[in-house]
Amino acid sequence: MKIARTDSELQTPKLDAALVAAGYDLVLLPDGVTEDALLEATRDTDLILMCYTPITRRVIENAKSLKGIVKYGVGIDAIDIPAAIEHRVPVVNIPEYAEDTVAEGAFALLIALAKKLCALNTHMTAKGWAWPEPIWLGSDIAGKTVGVVGLGKIGRSMARMAGLGFRANVIAYSPHTSAEDMAELGVTKIDNLHDLLAQSDFVTIHAVLNDDTRGMIGEAELCMMKPSAFLINVSRGAIVDEAALVQAIRERWIAGAGLDVFSQEPLARSGHPMSELFDHPNVILSPHLTFYTEDAMQRLEEETLARCLEVLEGRDVLIKSHDPRLRAQTKGVVFAD
Repeated sequence: MKIARTDSELQTPKLDAALVAAGYDLVLLPDGVTEDALLEATRDTDLILMCYTPITRRVIENAKSLKGIVKYGVGIDAIDIPAAIEHRVPVVNIPEYAEDTVAEGAFALLIALAKKLCALNTHMTAKGWAWPEPIWLGSDIAGKTVGVVGLGKIGRSMARMAGLGFRANVIAYSPHTSAEDMAELGVTKIDNLHDLLAQSDFVTIHAVLNDDTRGMIGEAELCMMKPSAFLINVSRGAIVDEAALVQAIRERWIAGAGLDVFSQEPLARSGHPMSELFDHPNVILSPHLTFYTEDAMQRLEEETLARCLEVLEGRDVLIKSHDPRLRAQTKGVVFAD
């Protein structure tokens, strides 16, 4: 049986070794593989392992032996799930391996922005010291308002760190989460996104990318934020209108941003729609690696291997995610509570 794993730049040595040791033919494909090359590579594939590479309807229909698609990660927006359901190909992700990990990464960006750590480090490297001038005035987190957009697993971890850990006032915009559930977390529910943006000193995005959230933070939304506020995005780049964000930073509609995700990845120093942000002192650019810790990768590889074996051995695949797109599946899957 043949397995194709895309995005091989993300190394999963334990997973790869376990699949090969079990007798499976594993083919590794690079990030950025063209759809035509992917079609050829997966034509006789039993399982597709993907992280970022789009798995389109053409790919699914062309892979006549395909028994399942495993996303080794959380976001499933790059998979044509309706096509997979139509062709009875189970799709599964790994939703629980890095909730705290990614939230910690988001909070690291928040702290670094509030305390101007990156700009200070650049200055120290160049000059050797920095005196307490107004340019270096940072911001407290305690007593400030942290607005969480999307109160799923990662958003809840972020809210806990901000509220219980740093004594911030935490508010959230999350239409599918009740006010009662939020109150148990010490979070105040805000029904209108614009109201949350207007109140927040830090806005941190943890929503999934779907048709409702694509471009959700646009020019109008950025204009609603305080000029002293920071935007943090560790979810998906396309949730933010990135052209509007570049303008917001350039024209100082907001104080700055910490970004780990981008609509076009990889980022580049030049020729990328967001290249201008590299030289901005109040912007931190991270290469989509807030999930990447030794602990999280161990969990990811173990969980991914379990899901792969379920597919390859003909068992029902365990769906732990509550994403309705995955919960719409009826063939070859079983749902965790």
